[in-house]
Amino acid sequence: MKKVLAVLAGVIVVLTAAFYLFSNPDVPRAQLETKYAVAPSQFVQLPDGARVHYRDRGPKTAPVLVLVHGSNASLFTWEPWAKRLGDSFRVISLDLPGHGLTGAVPSGDYSEEGMVQFLREFADKLSLQKFALAGNSMGGAVTAHFTEEYPGRVTHLVLVDAGGLPFKAGDREPIAFRIARIPVLRNVMLYITPRSIVTEGLNDAISRKDIINDRMIDEYWDFARMAGTRQATLDRFSLPWDSYVKDHISAIKAPTLILWGAQDHLIPVATAHAYAAAIPGAKLIVYPGVGHIPQEEVADRSAADVRTFLQQSP
Repeated sequence: MKKVLAVLAGVIVVLTAAFYLFSNPDVPRAQLETKYAVAPSQFVQLPDGARVHYRDRGPKTAPVLVLVHGSNASLFTWEPWAKRLGDSFRVISLDLPGHGLTGAVPSGDYSEEGMVQFLREFADKLSLQKFALAGNSMGGAVTAHFTEEYPGRVTHLVLVDAGGLPFKAGDREPIAFRIARIPVLRNVMLYITPRSIVTEGLNDAISRKDIINDRMIDEYWDFARMAGTRQATLDRFSLPWDSYVKDHISAIKAPTLILWGAQDHLIPVATAHAYAAAIPGAKLIVYPGVGHIPQEEVADRSAADVRTFLQQSP
């Protein structure tokens, strides 16, 4: 018995040491705001107390384009489009609940419907009555859902490697996504979020590796560790899949542009064709050699395609 107790004590010591060696403490919100909330970043508070980080650029009287990022990303993924489209459009990007500098929200609601209502309240706060709406990945599901629920407010819809419809998982789902869905084990991610797991996730998502650099990796890693965000992320991944987009797809009447990377290993291009078949009149553009984030991987071409679409559509 003494030997068993000694072994158990040794294991506990080793595990404790490993925890302190590999754990990554939360990063204070104020520290990250100092680093990332530089001009033109702004904040606005919603009725429920949520404090939204957003950027608003371009002529105030120009047609409005609202950009919604994907899972574990932030508004910074849209910087390439904002820089290229801000001459002709009022381009507004925002951080969703549990992401970027918005981070954890008082309601604790990280569901798809919760994000749709968050987007509605944000648009109301900025007095945006009608606008074009674009979303990537998870943000694509949110924008499609929003368009179905509030059709009168969306002039154009742009889906970029969008979630929302059922799909067969790609062949390179990031390990962080897989761990986040495993009960008990996922709790480790509240304390241990190595930078390497961010690097692995970006390499799985992005085909054009030249855009991956230390600045991008640090940005994702910093926001992942902001105080409150890791718990919000686990809460979000524990939610059941939302079928609203699939169930109401016929409600989308807005002119729709679907952009997709042919080498998307997270949401395969077959989903792009499913969207195109389900939305009457939708235009589909597939980019060869591009992964999950066309707005960054082929910024010039994808922004030009959006410009043409917004200018030519009624």
